[in-house]
Amino acid sequence: MKIGCPTEVKPQEFRVGLPPAAAAEAVGRGHEVLVQTGAGVGAGFTDDDYQAAGAKIAPDAGSVFDEAELIIKVKEPQAAERKMLRKGQLLFTYLHLAPDPDQTRDLMESGVTAIAYETVTDARGGLPLLAPMSEVAGRLAPQVGSWALQKANGGRGVLMGGVPGVRPANVVIIGGGVVGAAAARVAVGMGANVTVMDRSVPRLSYLDDIFMGKLTTQFASAAATAELIQAADMVIGAVLIPGAAAPKLVSRAQLSTMPQGSVLVDVAIDQGGCFETSKATTHQDPIYEVDGVVHYCVANMPGAVARTSTQALGNATMPHLMALADKGWRQAVTDDPHLRAGLSVHEGQLTSPPVGEALGIAAVTPEALLSR
Repeated sequence: MKIGCPTEVKPQEFRVGLPPAAAAEAVGRGHEVLVQTGAGVGAGFTDDDYQAAGAKIAPDAGSVFDEAELIIKVKEPQAAERKMLRKGQLLFTYLHLAPDPDQTRDLMESGVTAIAYETVTDARGGLPLLAPMSEVAGRLAPQVGSWALQKANGGRGVLMGGVPGVRPANVVIIGGGVVGAAAARVAVGMGANVTVMDRSVPRLSYLDDIFMGKLTTQFASAAATAELIQAADMVIGAVLIPGAAAPKLVSRAQLSTMPQGSVLVDVAIDQGGCFETSKATTHQDPIYEVDGVVHYCVANMPGAVARTSTQALGNATMPHLMALADKGWRQAVTDDPHLRAGLSVHEGQLTSPPVGEALGIAAVTPEALLSR
């Protein structure tokens, strides 16, 4: 199969969908790999690195989309890229369709078959292609939040760890999954006073055990959230409903109850955000203020640490990429129900019921599609 990797064009996105190690693996299995010139530069990989791995270098994105049977990316295809997709082509990338009707419509109209990283599952019920980027985003969240807390950036001027005689920052993390646990690890390490909220008592028990009393756990009721944010210097939104839009957990009305200059970091912004006042931002212009509360809502947080993120994502996607290339998408998703869970669009048909519910579009399950 001919695998194509274009340069990411989303603003300030420095990751690349295919690291040289994965390119070498594909070439070793007899596949042809085409990488757009400069695609890996933001992550520290040169064209020479890809050529050494056996890949061919394409002069532009058009060449990649024209020639490749399988397109591998990091972020959802942008409007100009969606125009280059075609029927019979396979797209393998993050999609986050639930809050994005324009992309969903364009993918359906293109006839492409699209598999979304973020809804591929594993035998433990996890999301293995989302997990590495969730780890990165979670670990970044307290770092960027502490930057936003600085007075020069509009924040309260609170130091995360405080100093002797002055209390540390109060950090509330809503969601105790991969993102939340990673955020807690860094926030605790910075010396903050951390509370993690979740609706799973077993998950809260697990976090209580592994952090050995270094943080507080709280069942995530609406009343508890409303109470805790009133004293929070930073609130990190770390919730996820696989494939669906994120629930709104902090309303605009509640912002008035928060300290002036407090910070909201919305890691769920790819799925529409979990704060009512969230809107996607970029690394170029990452923050904005609503009612005295600073919002950090960068939609591709892991792009800030592109080399680490590219390597972590490549490790996770490689086995699935090889299965798709070796077997073709239909056989690969037939053989692997976890990969099948990522099938989102096929030749004009939406195959993700959660996305269909969010957008009001008729959808079928991947199993129903394959049975035809």
